[in-house]
Amino acid sequence: MVKHIILWNLKEEFNTANVKEEMKRQLEGLVGVVPGLLKMKIEIDPMPSSNVDVMLYSELESADALKGYASHPDHVRVADTYVRPYTKTRTVIDFEDTV
Repeated sequence: MVKHIILWNLKEEFNTANVKEEMKRQLEGLVGVVPGLLKMKIEIDPMPSSNVDVMLYSELESADALKGYASHPDHVRVADTYVRPYTKTRTVIDFEDTV
């Protein structure tokens, strides 16, 4: 299993509940659409001690599934429409979980 985690900071003018809620809805809607994407959780309400605005946590079947997710047309559409226009910074980590 592969874990794919992204942390975003939003552009100040887009750091609103409406933008975050739509990001969450659109991204979590990819489960069951993108082959090999098993689970996704988007956190849009971090604690005050956090220094990021939005977190994506996802689980995929394999490294090949992660590659397919990255280029899947529905994922690209969601990222280009509901994520990239609003984000200032992006940090990502992918790893294989063998437990």
